[in-house]
Amino acid sequence: MHRTTGRQKMINKEGVIYTPFYYGWLIVVLAGLSHFFSGPGQTYSNAIFIDYYIEEFGWSRSAVSGIYSSATLLAGFLLFIVGRMIDRIGARKMAIIVSILLAAASVFNSMVVNSAMLFIGFFAIRLFGQGSMSLVPNALVPQWFIQRRGRALSLAALGGMIGSAAFPLINVWLIEAYGWRTAWQILGASIILIFTPLAFLFIRNRPEDIGLSPDNGPSLSKQEHQKQLSSDISWTVKEARKTRTFWLLLFCVAVPALVNTGMTFHLVSIFSIQSLAPETAATVLSLMAVIGFPVTFLAGYLLDKIRVQWMLAAVFAGEIASIFLLKEADVFSGAILFAVVWGFMLGIERVTLSVVWPNYFGRQYLGSITGISMAIMVVGSALGPLPFGLFFDFFGGYEEVLWGIMIFPFLGIFAALLAKPPKKEHLEAM
Repeated sequence: MHRTTGRQKMINKEGVIYTPFYYGWLIVVLAGLSHFFSGPGQTYSNAIFIDYYIEEFGWSRSAVSGIYSSATLLAGFLLFIVGRMIDRIGARKMAIIVSILLAAASVFNSMVVNSAMLFIGFFAIRLFGQGSMSLVPNALVPQWFIQRRGRALSLAALGGMIGSAAFPLINVWLIEAYGWRTAWQILGASIILIFTPLAFLFIRNRPEDIGLSPDNGPSLSKQEHQKQLSSDISWTVKEARKTRTFWLLLFCVAVPALVNTGMTFHLVSIFSIQSLAPETAATVLSLMAVIGFPVTFLAGYLLDKIRVQWMLAAVFAGEIASIFLLKEADVFSGAILFAVVWGFMLGIERVTLSVVWPNYFGRQYLGSITGISMAIMVVGSALGPLPFGLFFDFFGGYEEVLWGIMIFPFLGIFAALLAKPPKKEHLEAM
């Protein structure tokens, strides 16, 4: 066994690559770009186009919202297929394929002329954007890091946070300058011209493929590479589904998606009932992102030191506090306090839910397992606004639903604490 010194030399069938640093950190940058370029499929980006659809086609807001939710649901149900494909052909090929499909979906959205095309367009950008372009990096980065997995995933997640701040502004500028149809075309072109070539040139599926080890460990020969892979304890989806931990973690994934999306979707309406202006909601959302940015770094560091299940429990405790503060926010200062706590919680949540799956179920079948997790998350986000709307129609406000949804993070705390890392039966017998 020999260790790498100075510049690292990686030989593969594409050629030789020299880097003065561990190649995994370049993978983190590319993963961050994947999160960033998922933007055209994210709600914060699509929201800018909604009023233009309504104005041009005369559709009602409820009709467009219904199409968006139903398309998101369908996309969520299909994400497990994307996860299986990552395991089968590798994250590199899937990053290339998915980015091309997302670019094509963006161009398709520029041609929408009826509700059927709108559904297809929403479905495609949600499947390939929000879902797949986020799923690929979450399956890729854990292959390259074990001891520093939390920090690596937190750095990659910054790409999504930057995207959430940038795309609404970019979209507004593009639409005002060129119109909404051309804006979609430019978004598609940016993906195919920037991200796709970088994915093709630089993404590698795992360090062992180029003679390295996770966390910049010793370089390996082919025999040592095979030995390391065989020593990794990885669970197939079939094996994982037989554990109680798998289902408890899926519940832990579903709760934040449902609760946070519901609160975000109805935030302006909630504040209006509590005598707060719409501008306050915009301030809260911006402050939340600002708070979440540094917390993401902190969470990544803590996840390398603290058990994931305790961090999950902390996420749900923060969610309970956030719901309570939102319910009581009837003055501006109360809304700001809510934004700080909520942003802190979301910063921890973003990284924790990415770390838990590779830490508990290994690297080999991570694409399939995280595909199921992402599907649950997307479905939860699609269903989240529904109970808020139903309670509002029945009670004329949101106090009852805010009290009611607290039960989910309370249950999430128990689920997180019960979700101990599983052990395979043959290991327990040793």
